[in-house]
Parts: sequence; C-alpha cells; structure tokens
Amino acid sequence: MLALTRVFREYPVGDQLVRALRNVTLEIKAGEYLSIMGPSGSGKSTLLNIIGLLDSPDRGAYRLLGEDTSAMSDDDLARTRREVIGFVFQFFHLVPRLTAFENVELPLTLAGWRRRKRREAAERALRRVELANRMEHRPNQLSGGQLQRVAIARSIVLSPKLLLADEPTGNLDSRSGVEIIRLLESLNEEGLTLLIVTHDPELGRRARRRLTMLDGRIGGDERS
Repeated sequence: MLALTRVFREYPVGDQLVRALRNVTLEIKAGEYLSIMGPSGSGKSTLLNIIGLLDSPDRGAYRLLGEDTSAMSDDDLARTRREVIGFVFQFFHLVPRLTAFENVELPLTLAGWRRRKRREAAERALRRVELANRMEHRPNQLSGGQLQRVAIARSIVLSPKLLLADEPTGNLDSRSGVEIIRLLESLNEEGLTLLIVTHDPELGRRARRRLTMLDGRIGGDERS
C-alpha cells in the first residue's frame, strides 16, 4: 500500500529547529488496521500528514501504491488526496450552512461528477453510516456522533483505498466514541486500509498493529 524509507521532517519554530520525524521507515500493507500512539510532540500528526500528502519529507522517500510521491505534480497530489485517501478529523470540518447530504456530496461536486451520480453516491455513503434519515439535517441539528458519521460518509464517498483518522473520538462522549470506532472497524473489515492516530491507549490497543512514536521515531511496532 505504502512505504516510507528513512524519512526526516524538520521545521523552524522561533529560533529553534524542531525535528518532527527522524529516520522513519515504515511499510503498510493494503487492508491493515493500525494505530499510532505517543505523547504530544512525538511526531504522530506529522507522520499522518506526510502519509496523507498534506506535507512532504525533507529527506527520504515515500511511495504510495508504488508511485514515488516526490515525482507527483501538484495536480497529481490533489487527485490522489481526493481519490485514494479519506480523512477523518477530531473536529468534523463540516460546512454549517449545508445539509448532511450536501456536505457528503461536496467532494463529488469538486471532482466534476454529474448530478445523478452525485446523488446516488452520497445517499449510498450516508446509508452506509446509518444516517439515511438525517440527510436533510444541517450540522446544528445533529449530535456529535452524527456529525462524525457525516464526516466519515464524506471521507468514503469517493471509495478511497486508505482512511486516515486523527483522534476521531476526541470530541465525542464515550458511547458515541465506541460507535464511531466500530463503524471505522467495519469499514476496515470490508477492505479499507485504516490508520488511526490517538492519545487513548484503550482505543489504540484495538488495532491489529500498533505503532508507538517517541521523539520523532517509531519506538514500537506490535502486532496481534
């Protein structure tokens, strides 16, 4: 699915140089379910951003589906982010004035899909997350768990191969959090590669493969 080889990422903060990633080498196979854990500042989010093509390494190589990402044009990067990778965040990033259906439809509109195909795909994604009866509700009419379900529907509407979730339960109560994790796990069982960044050790232990980040390095890689 993807491979990072001797990846470094550094950036200045004031007069200091932060070494966010140091010599990270990692392979992820299609269909895997991984968690990335570690304290704040350990490099978890930086690693996720590079995997998601939201950032790029200073040194080292990143290959996604066999392609060297450093050789991709800006258009190629945008297309790959849109079509290959789905994103789920702690804060749902929904457009407040749009309905649940319109929020899920938005990536399809940006991708140039025709209206009928957009409607079919958006409705299918909302049914998949069990929100068929909330399609016309706006974000202020939905609970936290429902908002995250809309965000997940939006992330899978283009049928990505890789789903990146950054603290997906961090803004939810415990019951809603469990429901969201079970939903994400069911998507993984259907073949979607799932990578979750979390501070929650209980959530992290649910993954079949568990990476631990410390000081920009992968300090542990366990499987079950």
